[in-house]
Amino acid sequence: MDADAWDERYRAAERVWSVEPNRWVARETAGLRPGRALDLAAGEGRNAAWLASRGWRVDALDFSPVAVRRIEEAAGRYEGAVRAAVADVTRYTPEEAAYDLVLISYLHLPPPEMDRVLASACRAVRPGGTLLLVGHDADNLEHGTGGPRDARVLSSVERVRAVWEPCAELVVAEVARRPVGDAVALDTVVRAVRR
Repeated sequence: MDADAWDERYRAAERVWSVEPNRWVARETAGLRPGRALDLAAGEGRNAAWLASRGWRVDALDFSPVAVRRIEEAAGRYEGAVRAAVADVTRYTPEEAAYDLVLISYLHLPPPEMDRVLASACRAVRPGGTLLLVGHDADNLEHGTGGPRDARVLSSVERVRAVWEPCAELVVAEVARRPVGDAVALDTVVRAVRR
C-alpha cells in the first residue's frame, strides 16, 4: 500500500485505530524511564500520544499526510511532547544514537525494506536504549485473525533477531496471543536493549 491509499483509508473514517495504545507497547514500555522516543510509521499516533502522556518526548513519523495531521491535532494536549512529520521510513535516516526508545508497531514491509528499517532503528537508539517491534506474526496467517494476508510482509522473531542481535541484546522475543473479539491474533513482540 502507498501513502495515497493510506490517506484514503484515514479519510474514510473518523478514526481507523483505537485511541488506546497497543497492549504490547504499553506492556513493554511501562517500566522504562521516559526520555526521547522515535515512533516509526506512527499511523494516527495512538502510541506516540500514550508515550507523551507518560512523560516521553516523541518524534512520530508516517508517510500519510492525513495521519500526520491527526497526530498534530492531538499533539496540542501534550505541550510540545509530540512532534509529527511526514516521512517514508524506508528512506528516512534518523539521527544516530539519539533516542532512548525506537518503536516499530505494525509496520509490514517485504524483507529488504523491513531489514533496512530495523537496521536504521538500531542505529537511532542510544547505547542502553530500547528497541521495540510489534507486528502481525507470520503464524497469524494460518492460526490467527486479521492483519495482512501477504506472508512476505509479516513479522517473525527470527527475522527481527537476525537484524537486531548484532547490535542489541534481546530481552523479549515472543509470539504473543492478542484477543480480537472471539478470535485470537498472533503478534511478534521483540524488545531489545542496544549494546
